[in-house]
Amino acid sequence: MAQSDTRPVLLALRALKLGDLLVAVPALRGLRRAFPGHELILAAPGWLAPVVPLIGGINRLLETPGLDDPLPWEGPVDIAVNLHGNGPESRGRLEELSPTYRIGHAAPGWAGPEWDDSLHERERWARLVSWHGIPASPDDFRLCPPETPAPAEGATIIHVGAAYGSRRWPMERFADVAAVLALKGHRVMVTGGPEDTFRAAAVARAAGLPRTACAAGVWALDEFAAAIAAARVVITADTSAGHLASAYGTPSVVLFGPATPEQWGPPADGPHIVLTDPLVRHGDPFAELPDPALLAVLPGQVLDAVDRLESGEHPGRDDDADHRRDDVAVR
Repeated sequence: MAQSDTRPVLLALRALKLGDLLVAVPALRGLRRAFPGHELILAAPGWLAPVVPLIGGINRLLETPGLDDPLPWEGPVDIAVNLHGNGPESRGRLEELSPTYRIGHAAPGWAGPEWDDSLHERERWARLVSWHGIPASPDDFRLCPPETPAPAEGATIIHVGAAYGSRRWPMERFADVAAVLALKGHRVMVTGGPEDTFRAAAVARAAGLPRTACAAGVWALDEFAAAIAAARVVITADTSAGHLASAYGTPSVVLFGPATPEQWGPPADGPHIVLTDPLVRHGDPFAELPDPALLAVLPGQVLDAVDRLESGEHPGRDDDADHRRDDVAVR
């Protein structure tokens, strides 16, 4: 069981995935500024350890794979912050620590703002801590520069991985995009997690890329972040790769399916283009098959979006499956 040093403890719970952690960065930054004398402990999965230093100000990662078991902490907790959600499981795990103060959304035993499903996730968590008198801006999401050297400089990263089938754009479409971009002179790298090795290798092979173009299961997490920070452009579904591209201001084309860009999308003022069709969205994030809003996006749209980014055209969001250019809503 972990123990604190002599400082009072501020423990923030966010036992979720990488993209979930990155949208909570503004709130974590606000907490750090508001409580400089506290030991700021982040309760999150241990595999996120390589990127936690990129947030800045986190003193310790408390390895927390989920909420099935009590948080592995003993000793007093001055402030407990629920950045995980607002369900009874996350509240209960924090209540077990008997903190002196609680920061969370309104719930039995918890003072705070009412949960609002319409908010962007970065705004949700910045709003939460701001309600509790801790100033935080949803625009404060940029990560610190990676200290790990990028395994590929200036690459075009095509990230084919996704946690659920609902966000998996067809492999043949990724391959079509990769093949055309390679012919145009892009150094294409196909990425994903260890579980995406077969999928990434199949995309690289179908695109006629060399075997070394497949980095799924090869790059460590800190190398992946460094590669995205140094990339020419990132092409991905709504995954951690898109959030990392936002965090480093790397041009990106992000394909949205079940989730909405209004809640999870990149910042409006960055070099990012979102492609989706909300009119056919089913919205089930755990579905086995790709969401129709994702399938409505065609390879030609992605290639056109890359051209627009590289020409310096103002980024926007194309919500039209027919891809009529004058229907693009500029963000």
